[in-house]
Amino acid sequence: MPEAAAERARRDRVFLVVVDDSPERAVALRYAALRAAKSGGRVALLRVIEPVEQSEWAGIGAMMAEERREEAEALVAGLAAQVSEITGGLPILITREGKVAEELLALLEEDPRISILVLATAAHAKGPGPLITALTGRLAGRMSVPMTVVPGSMSDAELDRVT
Repeated sequence: MPEAAAERARRDRVFLVVVDDSPERAVALRYAALRAAKSGGRVALLRVIEPVEQSEWAGIGAMMAEERREEAEALVAGLAAQVSEITGGLPILITREGKVAEELLALLEEDPRISILVLATAAHAKGPGPLITALTGRLAGRMSVPMTVVPGSMSDAELDRVT
């Protein structure tokens, strides 16, 4: 591969992190940002908003959906600042509505820039967590990119060492 093509491939490498409410999210985010910084890649942040249950009053449902979207955008914006601090670049911000696993798989099929999915295991639970369990079990055949699974209990110093 010529040098220019190799450099473009490195620059186009996108590490995708699913932004959920788990404490392990911080570990996956730091790992992805460090890997992107050291390899010249980028980070993408995906926040999936679970759909609001149908309400008898449509106005209340719409208001709840708007509040969830605003909260998601604020969360992702705050995390984008953390990524930018580590990588020196702006991450790709993606917000979707639906079921997490389904929206994640759809995004992986739609966006060829995404090279690696980065998830962290549950730090102090039995099992790796529901998303990792689904993606390595019943949904494994639908994965279209490699997945890096980081132990959710890793410290910043350990993450610095392994990246």
